[in-house]
Amino acid sequence: MHGSYEEVEKYVAGVKALIGADQYRIDVSRKRQANFDLYKDYVIGEAGSKDILMNLTADDFCGAVRNRHAGFEREILYIFGKDVKLWQRFGTEKEKVSLYIKLNKLESRFVIVVSFHKQSRPVAYAFK
Repeated sequence: MHGSYEEVEKYVAGVKALIGADQYRIDVSRKRQANFDLYKDYVIGEAGSKDILMNLTADDFCGAVRNRHAGFEREILYIFGKDVKLWQRFGTEKEKVSLYIKLNKLESRFVIVVSFHKQSRPVAYAFK
């Protein structure tokens, strides 16, 4: 499930507007261990995370899926992949990290970054 390139560009523009206005949050709770681990394994703070999100493009889009959680099935989650260079927290160099990013834009008012972690397997890009 996904739209045209232009529809994804519009979605990304809306997401960036909300993130730019600080109307977002990244779920780093313990139930999202992979998200938590990204911050544990790499030197990446709030500003670095925001910068990565603000640099998403339609070219990074992988697909869209319905939310599987009971009561939220009407929500569509957009999935992106992004290659970035991050400093290893306990290393001495930057490492190329392929990120898996899943976003939930709530009625053009708020963005929840459901997934923001290292990819566990390669993703397929919709437009590359």
